[in-house]
Amino acid sequence: MSVRTRADLDELPAYVAGRTVPGAIKLASNEVSEGPLPSAVAAIQQASAEIHRYPDMGVGALTAALAEHYAVAPERVAVGCGSVALCEQLVQATCTPDDEVIFPWRSFEAYPIITQVAGARQVRVPLTGEHALDLEEMLAAITPATRLMFVCTPNNPTGTTLRREELTAFLDRVPSDVLVVLDEAYFEFVTDPAAPDGMELARERDNVASMRTFSKAYGLAGLRVGYAVTSEPVAAALRKVCIPFSVNALAQAAAIASLEAQDELRARCANVAAERERVHRALVDEGYEVPETQANFVWLPLGERTAEFSEHCLEHKVVVRAFAGEGARVTIGRPEENDAFLAAARAFPR
Repeated sequence: MSVRTRADLDELPAYVAGRTVPGAIKLASNEVSEGPLPSAVAAIQQASAEIHRYPDMGVGALTAALAEHYAVAPERVAVGCGSVALCEQLVQATCTPDDEVIFPWRSFEAYPIITQVAGARQVRVPLTGEHALDLEEMLAAITPATRLMFVCTPNNPTGTTLRREELTAFLDRVPSDVLVVLDEAYFEFVTDPAAPDGMELARERDNVASMRTFSKAYGLAGLRVGYAVTSEPVAAALRKVCIPFSVNALAQAAAIASLEAQDELRARCANVAAERERVHRALVDEGYEVPETQANFVWLPLGERTAEFSEHCLEHKVVVRAFAGEGARVTIGRPEENDAFLAAARAFPR
């Protein structure tokens, strides 16, 4: 007799991580090439002597540090095992099988997975022709069953970002009982002064959560720690559905040390932004369509030629993230890594 699992899991799309190919430059995952900040490495080494102990289940020290950093009460902060875990907790905390989750598409590929696993119904709203979030269509998709909306800005994988005024006008029209999650995993790379700051909006609105991570700019992708700032009831609900001890001791120590190294972080992000602009400009000069990006990657909407482009780059020892039939996302790496990618892109027959 076979063990019975949920029948709907047969239709569940698998999360596809960026490939790692020995001997090739990996630009398929949105990591930072420089690694963790030096102060975080020192904190990890010190904390490693205590890993025989369970971590602080309440993540108290990191929660307090985040609360101070963003000038909010600790009760408004929830920490999770990466922002993707917080996405899952948010759906679990707000939705039943009768409820709906709205998100743009294409966007972060975990949204449909975690929505289906939680048993809620997913509502995908296509991007605009400019590869940006279509806020008007997202508003039109709201029904009495809507409980949660994911708004990814800058959007993964297109890199496009919203403007403060349009996001504020959007939030003014969302019903107060619908939670809007601003997924700001790439916020630290944003240089556009017109871009919104989700933390400001989360402080002002009870139905907004600003969600960020230490995986990207801070270079702690391998330790898995993210956080959300929202209203006290939502933060409390997030903590209720969190798996005990899911944020490990090394992650907590490294995140606190990283949060204290803002000067190092700003210098790193400035370097990434400069390289991003260089890569974007070079691709446009070569005739590629590349939307403006505020993240640490660029998006090439290559359509049916995406797989061909990905294999071509691999032949040139560069791994990119291909979304079959749609486009390729390419992470900004070190200058020499970006040069290798640009050489491959120039050699691609068009």
